Amino acid sequence: MRESSLLAELKAFDATARCGSMSAAARALGLRQPTVSSHVARLESHFGVELFHRRSRRVELTDFGATLRDVTHRIFRGEEDAAALLASARNQYSGRLSLCAVGPYNVVPMIRRFRERWPGVSVVVSVGDSREIVERVLDYRGDLGVLVHSVDDPRIHCVPFRRQRLMVFAPRAHPLAGRGSVRLADLAGEAFVIREEGSSTRRVFEDGLRAAGVSIRIAVEMGSREAVREAVAQGLGLGVVADTAYVPDPRLAPLPIAGPGLFTHSHVICLAERRPVPLVAGFLSVVQALRAELVPVAPDGSDR
Repeated sequence: MRESSLLAELKAFDATARCGSMSAAARALGLRQPTVSSHVARLESHFGVELFHRRSRRVELTDFGATLRDVTHRIFRGEEDAAALLASARNQYSGRLSLCAVGPYNVVPMIRRFRERWPGVSVVVSVGDSREIVERVLDYRGDLGVLVHSVDDPRIHCVPFRRQRLMVFAPRAHPLAGRGSVRLADLAGEAFVIREEGSSTRRVFEDGLRAAGVSIRIAVEMGSREAVREAVAQGLGLGVVADTAYVPDPRLAPLPIAGPGLFTHSHVICLAERRPVPLVAGFLSVVQALRAELVPVAPDGSDR
């Protein structure tokens, strides 16, 4: 197999693994879908391996395919980084920035400010819980992540952004809805609609309840803030969310938690080795500027 042919086939494989289908990979590469399919098929045939399980119009990586994907991600992300570095040498930022976030509330202002400075950069955002975001950054599937806890890993560069106070919210018909606020003790025995395991908001809330000696009932687990909000609005229980992520709704009553607060702390992460990459460094500079505007900083560098 000629070197140029192998490179084209690996690029087709990498795009398919990243996009989840050969048709989407073809659009990303500017090729026809049969060309991408042919590249992947030749790669499998020549080396006698199975890289994907075909599922209708989607594909799923085999175990061997996942291992190869980790290698090709490093190869082709390095190619993208080199192109971005060369572009920045001409003082013209261009390219593609991949972000992973737990929700839109922190990342959208970052994107808006970033795009004001570098309108030539295409920004792609995927949403998941904090655990998924760390995994995506570590395996080169995301340039940066925005999540709600710090990451203690020598491979990860972690930048604090802002502190977010947790609040409870209730359907308007709930007996607690008429109060201006609630204490944790008021929540004893109440049914809650809550995020699935892996949510930092859930972890902080449950830790606070345990410390206060309060037990609640988890009636429903949901996979997103939007699903939790709708379930609470329809009377399935109470909800909890960071105040920055609360969306007013006439069907809901916000209930700040009285007394010592419960907080999550949003952070932005990237691979430590990729901090100097121009687009990554540019985004981090935006984060630092926004943080200075949003959060007063004490002389020791901590949030006031």
